[in-house]
Amino acid sequence: MIRQLTTGELTVALIASYLWRGLAYGLVIGLAGVGLSLTYDLLDFANFAHGDYITISAFVGWGVAYLVAGFGQFSPGSLLFLGVGGTVYPQDVGISVTAAPVAILVGLIIAALVGALLAVALDSAVYKSMRGAGNITLLIASVGVAFVLRYAAVFLFTQQTFGLTADSWSYEIGLPGGAVRITSASLLLIIVALVMMIAIHLLLTRTKLGKAMRAMGANQQLARVTGIPSEKIVRRTWLIGGALAGIAGFMIALLQGTINYQIGWTLLLLVFAGVIMGGIGSVYGAIVGGILVGLITRVSLIWIPASFTEATGFAVMILILLTRPAGIFGGDAT
Repeated sequence: MIRQLTTGELTVALIASYLWRGLAYGLVIGLAGVGLSLTYDLLDFANFAHGDYITISAFVGWGVAYLVAGFGQFSPGSLLFLGVGGTVYPQDVGISVTAAPVAILVGLIIAALVGALLAVALDSAVYKSMRGAGNITLLIASVGVAFVLRYAAVFLFTQQTFGLTADSWSYEIGLPGGAVRITSASLLLIIVALVMMIAIHLLLTRTKLGKAMRAMGANQQLARVTGIPSEKIVRRTWLIGGALAGIAGFMIALLQGTINYQIGWTLLLLVFAGVIMGGIGSVYGAIVGGILVGLITRVSLIWIPASFTEATGFAVMILILLTRPAGIFGGDAT
């Protein structure tokens, strides 16, 4: 780093660019982590299918976004399946945050709905009957669900990586040594993530549902004795967690400009790192941990090649856990 500073390779603009990208990436990790943390807090198992909720929601959300943006110009089937086989391309549809904001908004809403409904449906069909069998059984079942969803995406969309968006608006802020490029996609992601995180905070602290969720997370048996309808709370928690997974999936695809069947699985590893770093079971810990992972993986590009950056997030997680085994927030439910 000293050599880079003295030779001028490392500039204020470069550092600021990495920080901006890291913040955007970290917020989407944190957003996905909140959903994972909420369900863990109530059901006490790590849902490995969470990443594939992200994937399926992202594909469906973007398929609907394409349908809205290209309706009347291309066949609905080609649009919904993102031009599988090379029938439709992003430049043909002209889809971007600035060129087709309504399509992006509709796609985002649909992704959230799909994630919510998928999470509730799979809980009813798979997890609900297994809750008394132990956490290991639930974890293994979630791995099986993850593989089913992942290869359903392969069956429907193939293994290829799809380009999603056409060129969009960007703004450059001049700094010593260059400029920081702020794209409309990263700006929208940060706005959406912050709004959702504030909404989750208000839900947990200001509503009866949020207080019931916190009570169940602290002591389920006592919550039942006091008359809290546990199954209703669990179902609504799945709805919220699934919706956040859907939003995270849609937004990470927007940020990257591409999508493939492993987008959720790749993100899930970093989501787990963020949730564990922040304190598993803590919503605020998931947010802080996600942001830290995003910043670490992007800023580490200063020193190491891009193929090694994800490992740095896990390395820092291990270092934090060595000093704070329960994570930054100590596993507090909120």
